[in-house]
Amino acid sequence: MIKLTLPASAEDIRALKVGDTVAVTGVMYTARDAAHKYMVESFCKGAPPPAAEQELYDILKADLKGGALYHCGPVVRQVDGRWKFVSAGPTTSAREEVYEDYVIAHFDLKLIIGKGGMGPRTLKACQEHAAVYLHAIGGAGSLIAESVAEVVAVYKKDEFGAPEAFWKIRVKDFPAVVTMDSHGHSLHAAVEQQSKAKLAELLA
Repeated sequence: MIKLTLPASAEDIRALKVGDTVAVTGVMYTARDAAHKYMVESFCKGAPPPAAEQELYDILKADLKGGALYHCGPVVRQVDGRWKFVSAGPTTSAREEVYEDYVIAHFDLKLIIGKGGMGPRTLKACQEHAAVYLHAIGGAGSLIAESVAEVVAVYKKDEFGAPEAFWKIRVKDFPAVVTMDSHGHSLHAAVEQQSKAKLAELLA
């Protein structure tokens, strides 16, 4: 298993290939549909950030450079006034395909984590900006939550709701598998092509 510490460099990412298992340590953010839409519409389209959003933009810009976004709507609870992740399983990544290439390019993001893979726009962005997609273990939310050592902060919880908020978390040895690398390889695309070929063979 490859140990990967955030923030990651382009060299770290270019060394990864489809099929590699990794253990990620460092600070990452959760982000789902609302968070991605917000980032693209507020920050990634070229206009200066709205004044009211400047503080969060500065935080995200600093933390996501060389960092990671996790497609996850966590189950959380408070213990002694501090947030704790109870379950942190991945959510389906395909919904973010219309946003992710913008986010990777604008924030110099290096890791996208989720389940189910992503499409050609994200794969192209991974090639151009030295990023990878990591597949987390579906159905193992409680197990993955054990790798969350600390909830550092939460942003937009009141506006978006807890599952859609930006949760800034510190993880230790977060387990995942590289299924889209920075060299243009996608395990998801390969499986789809093989499945279509097998189906055509069966129907012939």
